Amino acid sequence: MSTAPKSKTLATWLAVLGGTLGAHRFYLHGLKDPIAWLHPLPTLLGLAGVIRMRNLGQDDTVSWLLIPILGGMISLAMLSAILIGLTNDERWAARFGVAGQEAPSTGWGPVLGVIVALFLGGAVLMGSIAFGGQKYFEWQKEKAAATAAVSS
Repeated sequence: MSTAPKSKTLATWLAVLGGTLGAHRFYLHGLKDPIAWLHPLPTLLGLAGVIRMRNLGQDDTVSWLLIPILGGMISLAMLSAILIGLTNDERWAARFGVAGQEAPSTGWGPVLGVIVALFLGGAVLMGSIAFGGQKYFEWQKEKAAATAAVSS
């Protein structure tokens, strides 16, 4: 356990604002956390997909494969914010507080972070599923049309 107590409010908001890059994990577990270092690469791949789509248009297959990865990372960060924010104060103090101290009341900060994370995470997850599904079925339709044209 670390020596300095960690703020549940700060951890929740770090997950909301910088969770896709692992900011909340770096805050809670330090720079040696291997899971935190896994966050930036998929996020950057998803952002590369967004940039490709802006530059090459919606017909770029690589971009529509990469964009749902960004959506998944945003959804994962929002889920982390929800889990952090809804952890009860006693459990939080036992894990990230100073041993022997009473659990401080966190107030409304984590609750507001959870509300924002719930709306943002739900919207991004639904949008990513819809986008990925639409592009997949469009690809299947084009593949079937190409196969029919070759066999004719």
